[in-house]
Amino acid sequence: MSETTAATTLDRSERSGHAGLLLLLAGLLVAAVLSLSLLSDEKAQVFIVAFLAILAVAGIFCLFGLAVGVLQFAGRVARNDLTKLMADTAAEGLIVVESDGRVIYANGAFLTLSGCRTAAEVRTVERLFTGAPEVSEAIYRLSQAVREGRAAGEEIRLAPALNGAEAAWYRVRVRPLARPGGRNAALWTIADVTRDRERQENVFQELQHAIDYLDHAPAGFLSIDPAGEIVYMNATLAGWLDHDLAQVGSGGLSVADVVPPNAAALIGAVTGGPGEVRTEIIDIDLRRRGGQSLPVRLFHRVAFGADGRPGASRTLVLNRSPGEDVAEGQRAAEVRFARFFNDTPVAIAAVGRRGEILRSNAAFARLFGAPGERTITGVVAERDEDALGNALAAAGEGRGDIVPLDVAIRGAEDRSARIYVSGVADAEGDGEAAIVYALETTEQRALEAQFAQAQKMQAVGQLAGGVAHDFNNVLQAIIGYSDLLLANHRPTDPSFQDIMQIKQNANRAASLVRQLLAFSRRQTLRPQVIQLSDSLSDLSLLLKRLIGERIELELRHGRDMWLTKADVNQFEQVIVNLAVNARDAMPDGGKLSIRTQNVPAQEVAAYGYKAVPEADFVLVEVSDTGTGIPPHVLDKIFEPFFTTKDVGKGTGLGLSTVYGIVKQTGGFIFCDSSVGEGTTFRIFLPRHVPLEQEAAPKPGAAKTLAADLTGRGTILLVEDEEAVRAFGARALTSRGYTVLEASSGTEAMAIVDGLDQPVDLVVSDVVMPEMDGPTLLRALRERFPSLKIIFVSGYAEDAFKKNLPEGEQFTFLPKPFSLKQLVEAVKTQLK
Repeated sequence: MSETTAATTLDRSERSGHAGLLLLLAGLLVAAVLSLSLLSDEKAQVFIVAFLAILAVAGIFCLFGLAVGVLQFAGRVARNDLTKLMADTAAEGLIVVESDGRVIYANGAFLTLSGCRTAAEVRTVERLFTGAPEVSEAIYRLSQAVREGRAAGEEIRLAPALNGAEAAWYRVRVRPLARPGGRNAALWTIADVTRDRERQENVFQELQHAIDYLDHAPAGFLSIDPAGEIVYMNATLAGWLDHDLAQVGSGGLSVADVVPPNAAALIGAVTGGPGEVRTEIIDIDLRRRGGQSLPVRLFHRVAFGADGRPGASRTLVLNRSPGEDVAEGQRAAEVRFARFFNDTPVAIAAVGRRGEILRSNAAFARLFGAPGERTITGVVAERDEDALGNALAAAGEGRGDIVPLDVAIRGAEDRSARIYVSGVADAEGDGEAAIVYALETTEQRALEAQFAQAQKMQAVGQLAGGVAHDFNNVLQAIIGYSDLLLANHRPTDPSFQDIMQIKQNANRAASLVRQLLAFSRRQTLRPQVIQLSDSLSDLSLLLKRLIGERIELELRHGRDMWLTKADVNQFEQVIVNLAVNARDAMPDGGKLSIRTQNVPAQEVAAYGYKAVPEADFVLVEVSDTGTGIPPHVLDKIFEPFFTTKDVGKGTGLGLSTVYGIVKQTGGFIFCDSSVGEGTTFRIFLPRHVPLEQEAAPKPGAAKTLAADLTGRGTILLVEDEEAVRAFGARALTSRGYTVLEASSGTEAMAIVDGLDQPVDLVVSDVVMPEMDGPTLLRALRERFPSLKIIFVSGYAEDAFKKNLPEGEQFTFLPKPFSLKQLVEAVKTQLK
């Protein structure tokens, strides 16, 4: 079989027949004839018939095999002539090499590229591409790829070229060929791409020229993507701003680096519909790297895709610095106006006759964002559209008495603004009808609401404190006279139990009054340095009994908790009240979580409570999974006597007591609740930093009093309430003391001045007409520096202690007190 099937191709893919097989067959036939000649005619005839039958059967089998294609003549392989014609005439050089390096096919283009004229001159690609190290490395990578069973390609510069030229570029590709029943082979494809590379280099050079022209144009140019990153900036603008071009496009330079915040909001406010291209003319100041301002005019063009999303901008920048414009006076005036217009904190927009926004400043874009519709009514909430529309109509009529509007901002209903509308007397050709000014009032309204709430709570607190004081005087008389009656009745007397009922109910009323005093922050506190985690752990057993078995209690404490200063008993009352409320909110069971943690000053703002200053706090969170609190109730929960429970199931003083204790401790309390999800109370207590040698608080030990409560001495009793004064006088007189009564401080001073010697003790009310207790004490100290005094009051000790000289010594007895408490206090002072 010939090695070539055409004059311009090499094809060794067919296997040719072998002449030795034919000679072997001929030798076998001759041997058979000679063997038959040695036999007799009868025997030879039998063998001849058998031999002919075998040949006939073999012949018929071969005919059928040739008919169905099982057998074929050597060198006559059935082929797809069209496919082979395509390979033979391909423009790219094709060569197929078996795994042992034997070339079994090469088309005419390969023979032409390699310069081979005969089959013997055909070389493999590895032998054909030799020379520089980079060429050998590329061919090695391709060979390695085909050995690993994958396709690969390289572009190789060969010098000198295969055709003898100085140099040429070749695209070499290879892929493995899996041949069924034969050896694996690789198909190599070689194409001369020298002209393509030359065209690419020419285009690249032209692009470089265009970039050079753009870079050194007398105007700046930049492109900003929707995320605010500068993806391109020409050299002219980079020189103006003193920035390195290497930073651009690599995430190293953004709009915020070259544009003030107001101007950035104005640039980002350009909006458009799907497929629309918008160009805005913006006069702003850019910021140089050193911080200096550069006045410019931007022609800011943004194209929007079919989905309405903006693409990267194409922004032309004109320098408006002095000396850069022929009309210097006009330029300077425009720059001054642009700075005034965009840097003012007031949002300004020019509005057309149909309410469309013709132009706006940076503050307007920052306040209202990028509205979806370019109308002024589209930036406010729907409920405020009519009011704003009426104001614009009034401006169009030339009215000058348009009342400012307080509106909510659309898309952010929790933000608000005050809008002023001013008509334009002489509308210009662009249809300008009104000027709208706006100031954000979100923070102002929040502060007003907080101030109003604080004022309301203060007023209610003052009322509650005054009521508590008056009630204490009434209860003092009831409890005092009950004690006097009980002292004259034995337990076996029929009226003894009735008197006990009067006293017990009076004590219950006194407990409610104490809660009112807690709310009004006029109760007596005994603060000490405590560790909240320890106090809560000690309280956990009581809490578990209070909330019951159906509610899970979780205590979780932060690490290295700071110290705080509070009254332990009052703080426990706060937690107990909150736990009881949580229990009532979870009738079907749930989970009560109490968590503590430190809140450094820099983390306070993250909680969103503007009333809390930036300082270190210890936070206590009490959360439940109960029914939650409706929004219309949430603002009233700390008010005294407000309750949502059924009649007889709550006094409405629990949370007001909590509020008062926390406030009097110097802390803050807030409530967040969602209906159906639960409620969380957050208590911020100020961190206490102990002094280096601050002594540990000593537990108050009860004084051991003598069983005999009688005594001798002269006591001046000053009390403006006649019933309370009469009870005190009877109680002390019955114990052996001489009692001088006075209904006011002035009367007390007159009694003292008329005595030959000072009294042994003064028992005085604090709040009295004409002269109160602290004033009386100062007057008595001038005459008798060592005089002993006991103050009694329905208010807290701290409420009047600040009115006394620092270091003043006195004993305090809060109303209402029992007969025993009064005589014990007197006995202790006169010992």
